[in-house]
Amino acid sequence: MVDSIKDLLPIIAVIVFFQLVVLRQPIPNLADLLIGTALVVVGLTLFVYGLKTGLFPIGEMMAYGFARKGSIFWLLLFAFALGFGTTVAEPALIAVVNEAGKIAAAGHMIADTELAIADYANGLRLTVALSVGFAITVGVLRIIKGWPLHLLIIGGYASVVIMTGFAPPEIIGIAYDSGGVTTSTITVPLVTALGVGLSSSVHGRNPLTDGFGLVAFASLTPMIFVMGYGMLL
Repeated sequence: MVDSIKDLLPIIAVIVFFQLVVLRQPIPNLADLLIGTALVVVGLTLFVYGLKTGLFPIGEMMAYGFARKGSIFWLLLFAFALGFGTTVAEPALIAVVNEAGKIAAAGHMIADTELAIADYANGLRLTVALSVGFAITVGVLRIIKGWPLHLLIIGGYASVVIMTGFAPPEIIGIAYDSGGVTTSTITVPLVTALGVGLSSSVHGRNPLTDGFGLVAFASLTPMIFVMGYGMLL
């Protein structure tokens, strides 16, 4: 909890400085803000503790198990399912696609009905989830085969730049934001644990140089897939 308070202090300092010094206004609803801050501290403490005791160990344990099993098929299937499942459940992604559906309806890109908005949002959500599942699969295959990370990342971002020139302008911003919201509270811990655990259990791989990089794939491929989704629609 002390660490959580230290992490939050810079944010609190910025808010207090600009509210009192720059805006020169009293902090509104101070009691509610203090209660909310205390709840954030408790929530952040429990979340970090849960990552350390639950998500990270289970990710590494399953990576070790699949490596010992020696079946690349089941390992890649697990990687895809992990990427897809964690992304579908990502709260930040759900919020973004729901907002995108409302804006698309307001901009007359789709019909202004609840069904059309829900279909558009669900289509975006599944597209992003499929892209992350694909990304984690490629990332795991990279660890197994020893492919250079930087070449794959450069190729991926080159594809993003090229597709940006052909994608509808309305979808580009959503695609770029989709790449950011996928790497959040649920996806990152499990994906990172999978990469580190797998590289630790594969002979000739270094957890430091090979175990990381999966998150980069998870934030790259949604931009490609969502722009492709917009071009198809």
